[in-house]
Amino acid sequence: MQKHATQLKNYDKNLEELANELGDLRYDALSEFLLHLSKKLKKDSLADRERNRIQLANNLKNASNAVKESSYSIKKAWKICEPFMKE
Repeated sequence: MQKHATQLKNYDKNLEELANELGDLRYDALSEFLLHLSKKLKKDSLADRERNRIQLANNLKNASNAVKESSYSIKKAWKICEPFMKE
């Protein structure tokens, strides 16, 4: 398998379907997922910075920050919806 996959292992659907499934998560779970993704991108950014791949590192850092902001916005959406959710 390639170092950087284009498909997820053990997931047979395409990336558009994955996006739809993630988008259908309850907002608190989606917020948590986005926060984990943000941390992964930040970790990759730091690794690339150490390899002196500055442009790549900066873009990954920017992506990490944007995903983190998305996580916060989704968390706010959850706070609005939570009182109306029936489990």
